Amino acid sequence: MSNNLPSHGGTINSIDSSSSKNSLHNHLRNITGSTTSSNMPGNLHNPTSNHQPPSSQSSSSLTSSSNINGPLPDNEYEFPYCEDVNKYTKISKIGQGTFGEVFKAKHSKTRKLVALKKVLMENEKEGFPITALREIKILQLLKHENVVNLIEICRTSSTDPNYKATFYLVFDFCEHDLAGLLSNITVTFNLGEIKKVMQQLLNGLFFIHKQKILHRDMKAANILITRNGVLKLADFGLARAISDIRSDRYTNRVVTLWYRPPELLLGARNYGPPIDLWGAGCIMAEMWTRIPILQGNTELAQLQMITQLCGSITPEVWPGVEKLELFTKMDLGKSQRRRVKEKLKMFIKCDYALDLLDKLLILDPSKRLDSDSALNHDFFWSDPMPQDLGKLLSKYTSSMFEFTTPRRRAAPQAQAGGGPSAPGPHVYHPGHHPGGHQRGPPGRMGTQNSGGQYIDRVF
Repeated sequence: MSNNLPSHGGTINSIDSSSSKNSLHNHLRNITGSTTSSNMPGNLHNPTSNHQPPSSQSSSSLTSSSNINGPLPDNEYEFPYCEDVNKYTKISKIGQGTFGEVFKAKHSKTRKLVALKKVLMENEKEGFPITALREIKILQLLKHENVVNLIEICRTSSTDPNYKATFYLVFDFCEHDLAGLLSNITVTFNLGEIKKVMQQLLNGLFFIHKQKILHRDMKAANILITRNGVLKLADFGLARAISDIRSDRYTNRVVTLWYRPPELLLGARNYGPPIDLWGAGCIMAEMWTRIPILQGNTELAQLQMITQLCGSITPEVWPGVEKLELFTKMDLGKSQRRRVKEKLKMFIKCDYALDLLDKLLILDPSKRLDSDSALNHDFFWSDPMPQDLGKLLSKYTSSMFEFTTPRRRAAPQAQAGGGPSAPGPHVYHPGHHPGGHQRGPPGRMGTQNSGGQYIDRVF
């Protein structure tokens, strides 16, 4: 599918690691958006602000002198395009991780609820984190109903000469994430509602892939849902642009392990949208199982679990797989047969759902269903039709996030939970915290078998 995607002009690919303190103003000016100078899609600015910098103002005039030798002390920067975060009042912490903390907050004047994602600067010797710059620029580009909305960038301020400014990404607030909802045994999705979740998720993927962006961290914790039932793809900290012009070699150390596709586990460095569709398939199965279906604790164990479900990985079923770096270095066996429908039919009674899942969890990425084809699958065009989520979610007055999921004992007949925290890179957004209450014991409910014992895995 990537070959047919239109170009976005290389805006995201232009980001590099040369973000020094003296160039921070230029980055923030492009990020937050002057009303007179930036032609970036999705320009960020505060429409209520009375501050209108003159169009002739150069980046050098943003500092106290035009002939600076060396970086200024942090308190000398003015950041005219970033408003003070103090206009928001923090309510509660809803996420935390390697790249920062996330807070639910309220605008002091308008009372609008937002999510504040703190950009950690402690590990930066100079300049603004390149990962945060990339995430911001990508979010500027992706303006869509099913993608989380970045409102603006805010910062802290102080007169202390040794003070370092802290920056916050300000998002529209979403009341839940999918992992939190699935962790709550009182939240039950009927088939029409499951179809609506997956339809919105695939719509979001179709849009970002059309904009030539890979998400690279698809999982239930990164799927936000508003109280009105609108789904938002979130956490673009690992997202990257893809190029038709050159053959880029990307890192394969992306996607949380339980949702990582086989091509990445085998060392692929040149990949595209199919990596996100594998994650979509894992999330779709989770709508019924209520826990991740593939819970390996190492990359080899994850591949073994994949082969037990999807069949052995061989050049016969996946032409060219022998060229991947790790294919010959792992003993995965050659006698496993494909059992996706067989193993999942105990949870899923809809034949169309099983067929769609089977096509999303195809080993060969070139044969894996793309988002456009998935949206046209009979699953979405048969009774019951996709059903609005607003009626279901309007009943719940409290937010449900993976980070805030309380430890609970499982109820009988609830679905399985379990497994250790999966290794691999984690990037955080409102509602995600691998160090918090995990889905699976003790953070998620389990299923009781006939002997009264709790099961913590799907297979």
